[in-house]
Amino acid sequence: MSSKITPTIEGGLLTAITVILGLASTYLPIVGLFVEFFCAVPIVVLTVRQGAGKGFLALIASFLILSMLIGPLLSLRIALSFGICGLILGYCIEKNFSTVKCFLATFLTAFAAQVVAVAILTFAMEINLMEVELSSVQATLEETFQMYETAGIDKQEVEKMREQVKPALQLVSYLMPLILLLMALINAVICYITARWIFQKLRMKFPEPLPNFAAWHFPKFFVYLAAFSGIGLYWGATREWNLLYTISINAFYTTGFICLIQGFAVLSAIADGYNLSKFWRRIFFIVIIFNKLMIDVVVFTGLFDIIFDFRKLSKKED
Repeated sequence: MSSKITPTIEGGLLTAITVILGLASTYLPIVGLFVEFFCAVPIVVLTVRQGAGKGFLALIASFLILSMLIGPLLSLRIALSFGICGLILGYCIEKNFSTVKCFLATFLTAFAAQVVAVAILTFAMEINLMEVELSSVQATLEETFQMYETAGIDKQEVEKMREQVKPALQLVSYLMPLILLLMALINAVICYITARWIFQKLRMKFPEPLPNFAAWHFPKFFVYLAAFSGIGLYWGATREWNLLYTISINAFYTTGFICLIQGFAVLSAIADGYNLSKFWRRIFFIVIIFNKLMIDVVVFTGLFDIIFDFRKLSKKED
């Protein structure tokens, strides 16, 4: 930005851009989904250039203006999903935090924001988000089953489909914390990528890229978490401890997701060793994703790699 622009004018312009992006994400069909990804960027830029205090004031001002224009609920969703993440990411960049610290801080902030949003819906507005989502999914599935019956599919087959879907819906009801975690991860990734892209265009300093994916290695904490989840699932199911079962099943799928990423990191390191092109590497990974048996193999590979770190062992052998 031009040096002739005063900090006050700059703050006003970036606040106005945030409001415009919020309006566009609400009223523009389809395009609005992509515009929403950039809602955090003006807050990030302002926080880096003028400090967290000015960034926070801009976030509050944007929220108040959007509340008058599109309503407090939609404004709160934008503020919690992207605005607060932009503020924290900007603060971390201003303080010269490492890339990993910047991303982890943004991710944890996004998760806390998701929890706050659910708490507001549950306690302040008496809306059970999980019940609403499950009801919507059940209604969609019921319409699908009715279409099958209208198309002439045997009713017994349709009933079998209904019975097969019930355990999956019950499982989803237990996985609300994990769903919030994944939503927070998506928000953090979007905020980080869009901010990095804009900072490069503005020629502003941004943390170095994340380490090469082939070098990723998660701490052994996730091995202990996997062990806890296995024991907790057994005790929770056999002794009907619903709270323990809910915690354990979320821990189980969380560690499974982490081990899956770790397994793909091992495969990426192997592909690097054989100089496999990016095209064939992506084809190989896509084939794995759509094959349940191969997914299980990759998950177990990731679990054992967290314990033994195969890449360090191979370097020692070399």
